[in-house]
Amino acid sequence: MGAGVSGLGADAQRGFPLKPGLDDVPESCISSIFMYLDPPEICKLASLNRVFRGASLADFVWETKLPPNYRYLVLKVLGQSPESLSKKETYARLCRPNRFDGGTKEVWLDKSSGKLCLSISANALKITGIDDRRYWNHIPTEESRFDTVAYLQQIWWFEVVGELEFEFPPGTYSLFFRLQLGKASKRFGRRVCNLDQVHGWNIKPVRFQLSTSNGQQASSECYLYEPGKWVHYHVGDFVIENSNSPTKIKFSMMQIDCTHTKGGLSVDSVLTYPSEFRQRLK
Repeated sequence: MGAGVSGLGADAQRGFPLKPGLDDVPESCISSIFMYLDPPEICKLASLNRVFRGASLADFVWETKLPPNYRYLVLKVLGQSPESLSKKETYARLCRPNRFDGGTKEVWLDKSSGKLCLSISANALKITGIDDRRYWNHIPTEESRFDTVAYLQQIWWFEVVGELEFEFPPGTYSLFFRLQLGKASKRFGRRVCNLDQVHGWNIKPVRFQLSTSNGQQASSECYLYEPGKWVHYHVGDFVIENSNSPTKIKFSMMQIDCTHTKGGLSVDSVLTYPSEFRQRLK
């Protein structure tokens, strides 16, 4: 027994480790574990040492985090060949807000889940009377991801219509209009919202509608509320069962009762979120 103990002491003096450390775990084993972790957890562990960092770069790890239609997204949104990027770089690039269709649409992946989110600017929508400055103006603002909103001064016939053709990953999605009663600006560095032109929205509700190319339909009605605050108005949900081809979505909001005028409304964008993210918009 004494000889065994003295032998261990001699090994330690010669620089041999007494027991394995993190650096001794095979990189392939760590990569296999990473497949079951969320992307933020993988990135955190990658900073531990060289072996963990190498394991975090494995393509087969990040391919499990990417949506099944990532090749379509890389081609359409990034404008690159999927083979030109590593899977980790593909994930990182798709998690950033990426503009497409002339900068009128923006898409990104949720960093933690890899779920797809999409936003459509007011500039991509068909708005009744938008070219007549007596009714509408485009107002620059820091409160929009597109840096501008469409502002309604006053009109009798209110209608906003949009279309989107896109290949979504399988899942259930919710569609929202992002609206605000009032015109926001900054005064002496503080946010103020002019409500002087807000009128007509408490007389009749606004009708929202949604339809898809595979036959799904949804509609809702509500009065616009909370002047001075951005509100996400839920239009409806739709389900994508496979991502083999693009789905065409048509959506609208209208208040066409011509017995009264309505005005003072800011139209920012239309958002499509995974339905499980709905609480984030409240």
